[in-house]
Amino acid sequence: MEQLFDPAFYEQEIAAARLWLVENALALSVATLAQALVVGLAFLAARVAAPRGRVLLARPARGRFEPQIVRLAQALQPLVLPIVWLLILWLMVLLASDAGLPFQLMKTVVSLFIVVWVIAALSILNLLAPAMATLDRVAITLGGLRISALAVVEAVLSLALLLWVATLVGHVLERRITAATNLTPSLQVLIVKLLKIVLAVIAVFVALRTVGIDLTTFAVLTGTIGVGIGFGLQKMVSNFVSGITILLDKSIKPGDVLVVGNTYGRVHSLGARYVSVITRDGTEFLIPNEDLVTQQVVNWSYSSEQVRLKVPIGISYNSDVRRAIALCLESASVVERVLKQPAPVCPLVGFGDNSVDLELRFWIQDPMNGVTNVKSEVLLHVWDCFHANNIEFPFPQRDLHVKTPVEVTVRGVEGARKA
Repeated sequence: MEQLFDPAFYEQEIAAARLWLVENALALSVATLAQALVVGLAFLAARVAAPRGRVLLARPARGRFEPQIVRLAQALQPLVLPIVWLLILWLMVLLASDAGLPFQLMKTVVSLFIVVWVIAALSILNLLAPAMATLDRVAITLGGLRISALAVVEAVLSLALLLWVATLVGHVLERRITAATNLTPSLQVLIVKLLKIVLAVIAVFVALRTVGIDLTTFAVLTGTIGVGIGFGLQKMVSNFVSGITILLDKSIKPGDVLVVGNTYGRVHSLGARYVSVITRDGTEFLIPNEDLVTQQVVNWSYSSEQVRLKVPIGISYNSDVRRAIALCLESASVVERVLKQPAPVCPLVGFGDNSVDLELRFWIQDPMNGVTNVKSEVLLHVWDCFHANNIEFPFPQRDLHVKTPVEVTVRGVEGARKA
C-alpha cells in the first residue's frame, strides 16, 4: 500500500512504459504511424458528421416518400457512422495515391472495413442468414470432404486476415532482429526468413481449422505436392535449400564483396531464391543461390575486409631501379585509401624484353568502394613522380640484324644506283 502513495513508484512505472513504447510501438515506421493517425482522425471526423447524416435519413419517414425509400432510410441510419468513416478513408487513400505518399495501411483498413460493412449491412437488412444458407448449398464433395462456397468464402476471409496479421508481426520482428547488434547479418536474415515462413504456415493452418476443414484429408494432396516438388520444382527447392545453407555456414552476408564469374560487386540482400549483387556501375545482378554453392566464388571480405592489390609497373633499362622503387612506395603512401600497415612494397619481379618489371603491392580495407579507382589514383601519382624524376617508361623496341649481304636498288631523280 505504501507504493500507491510513493511518487517515485509512479515515475518508475511511467519510465518503464515509455521504454516499452520506444522498443515496441515506435519500432514501426513513421509512415505506418502516420497512416494509423489518419485512420483515427477519420473516425473522429465520422463521429462528428454522423449525427447530421442520421438527421438527413430521418426526413423520409416524416415526408411523403415511397415505403421502399422509407425502409431503406431506416435501415441505413445505424450504418451512417461506418459509411462516413469508409468514405473519408477512401478519400484519404485517393489523395495519398495522387501525392505519392504511403497508403498501404489505410488501403488495408478500407478493404477490411468494406467486408465488415457488407456483413453488417446484410445482417441489418435480415439478409445475412439467407445469403449464408444459399452459399452453403453450393458445394462439392471430394471423398469425405465437403467444400461449400460458404466455407471457401470463410477460408479466404480468415486466411487474408491471418496473413495480414502474420505479415505485420513479421515486419515488427524483422525490425527488432535487424536492430540486434549481437547477431551477425547472416543470422539475422536466417531468423527473419524462418519466422516469416513459420508465421505464414501457422496462418494457413489456423484458417483451415477455423472453417472446420480436417487437415488429415490433405495427406494424399501433400504426397502429390511432394512428388511435384521432386520433379517440377527441383530447381526452386535447390535454390531455397542453397540459400538456407549459405545463411547457416555464414559464407556470404550482406555487405560482402564478391566475384562470381565476370560479376564483381557488393551483396545487397539475401533472398530465398537469389542473392542480389550490385556492381560499381549500379547494375544489380540476381545470382541464384545454387550457383553460389556449386561454383567458385571469390569473397573479398569473408574473414577480413583487408585486401591486397597488385599493380604491375615497367621502367626503362636506362632508369635507376632503386629510385623508381622508392618513388612507387611514395606514390602509394600518399593515397588516402591505402593502409599504412601493412606497408606497401614494390619488389623487382623480372627483366622483360623491353622493361624492368616492378610490382607495387598495397593494402586497402574498403573493397566495396571500388578497386579500379584506387589503382588509378596510385598510378597517377606514379606517373607524376616518374616524370618529375626522369624515370622513363619503356616502349616496345625491336632490333633488326642483317646477317647476309642484300643488294638494295635505290631509284632517284637522276637514275638508278646500286648499293
